[in-house]
Amino acid sequence: MTPLKYIASCRLPTEYGVFTMHGFEQPNGQEHTALSMGDIANGEPVLSRIHSECLTGDALFSQKCDCGPQLQAAMQAVQREGRGLIVYLRQEGRGIGLINKIRAYALQDQGLDTVEANLALGLPIDARDFTLAQAIYQHLGVKSIRLLTNNPNKISIMEQSGIHIVERVPLQVGRNRENTGYLKTKAAKLGHLIDN
Repeated sequence: MTPLKYIASCRLPTEYGVFTMHGFEQPNGQEHTALSMGDIANGEPVLSRIHSECLTGDALFSQKCDCGPQLQAAMQAVQREGRGLIVYLRQEGRGIGLINKIRAYALQDQGLDTVEANLALGLPIDARDFTLAQAIYQHLGVKSIRLLTNNPNKISIMEQSGIHIVERVPLQVGRNRENTGYLKTKAAKLGHLIDN
């Protein structure tokens, strides 16, 4: 398990209800957060999303991906249930960082897909560390989850980390004409469970 230190929590009122925001830090200074609502440590399975930071999608409303709509849909789903947890990992661009993501986007503008662009830059296809989420679940007392994801890799990593996943909840939102190829690549090359 990746070391992660709990720092602080605060109230966070949002468009999707009032969450509690929890801050965590890795030994290298990298910061991560989680948004919880309701009693998530009561032993019942928790509706949860493990979301990797996407500045372009989450904050700049890019249509090149489905990240922003997935985050919003996850927050709405937690709000509807009145209970849940969104783990927000600061792993921009599947872990390659913002500047490399811009470089990869430039190659995509020239015709490469998201996987080919990373490889052309000599970067891993996916460099994220989902075991960070396990440390957050452990700190917050979450034993089992209903995972909002289309990524079977997240499921296997979480289960190997000791998190019991009782259900995979599909999260297919945000499709538009700009990201159709991106979503097809995620399904064909990364194994994501996305309807075409």
